[in-house]
Amino acid sequence: MKLHLKEGEDYYYNEQGYIVLTEKYHLDRGSCCGNGCMHCPFDYENVPEARRADLLQKQQQRCRQ
Repeated sequence: MKLHLKEGEDYYYNEQGYIVLTEKYHLDRGSCCGNGCMHCPFDYENVPEARRADLLQKQQQRCRQ
């Protein structure tokens, strides 16, 4: 895992000031962390099922916009 993250490439700040990790960061990491990250490219595979279904539905809605 990288020790130094690059703003705009590995993360960005959302409107509330929180750090959001990018899809690139997650791909470099290599697996789902199970936290339900917004840009998870692994279909939330390590998130518990009840929450995972909700996150996948929200992800599909974002893709339609």
